[in-house]
Amino acid sequence: MVSAEAAARERVTSVLREEADDISDRWVQLQLAQPSLDGDVSEVELGEEADALVGALLSGLDCGLPVEQVVTSHEEMHRAVSEISMRRARRGVSPTATSLAVLSLKEALLEAVQRRTREGEDLFGSAVLINRLLDTAGALSFEIFVEGREEIIRRQSQQLLEVSTPVVRLWRQVLAVPLIGTLDTARTQVVMENLLQAIQEHEALVAIIDITGVPTVDTAVAQHLMHTVNAVRLMGADCVISGIRPPIAQTIAQLGIDLSTILTRATLADALGEAVKLTDAASDIAPLDRR
Repeated sequence: MVSAEAAARERVTSVLREEADDISDRWVQLQLAQPSLDGDVSEVELGEEADALVGALLSGLDCGLPVEQVVTSHEEMHRAVSEISMRRARRGVSPTATSLAVLSLKEALLEAVQRRTREGEDLFGSAVLINRLLDTAGALSFEIFVEGREEIIRRQSQQLLEVSTPVVRLWRQVLAVPLIGTLDTARTQVVMENLLQAIQEHEALVAIIDITGVPTVDTAVAQHLMHTVNAVRLMGADCVISGIRPPIAQTIAQLGIDLSTILTRATLADALGEAVKLTDAASDIAPLDRR
């Protein structure tokens, strides 16, 4: 069995070396004929992918690694499959279509082997070897695609979080963060990071956190707010929470949440008025500090 596999490997390697361009071209045509090909992948891009993967497959078979490790352990081969999967993921191609595209290389490679081999036993050995290689490549492409898509989703979610929590400069040395929707741990972290960075950049003395658009305030939300307030204070700024509507005030009281150490106001306008007082008071004290 070992000698038969070695012969099949040499046969497939020879075909790849001598007919690489024809195999690549045939693979591109097979992909273009697939109804599942979507995501606006151009023929030029398919050609580049084909040249890279066929070249990597030849290099992997030449390197001496066991057949089972050529796809997963050979750096060039692994990179070629990864780049195809990630490119398709970014284009919105489905993982199934991506895997099938890789697997369709089997047909192009088998056709090339068949043109040079007539013995049934040799053809069978070559087909088994090709299936083992490209089945692994198809599975790897599916795995990398899913991981890549999850990473894209995480990155997009992070970007949405940052967009949904803008820090606005309302007045000289006064910043505001208007919050809309649920305030969870991940969003609180983004709010805190963005706000602290803005305080440093603008040398702000007051930060207003407006929760008018937050539908409910429970114990978890209150804890998130208090952590943010404490972080702002550590930066040397005061923090005012605005948007405390009657239902929210009632809920906070019923839950026994202690916000007595935090300056709160009913509306953003009231909070801005308080912020102006705080900044004016700081301006009056500053000359005394310098003396």
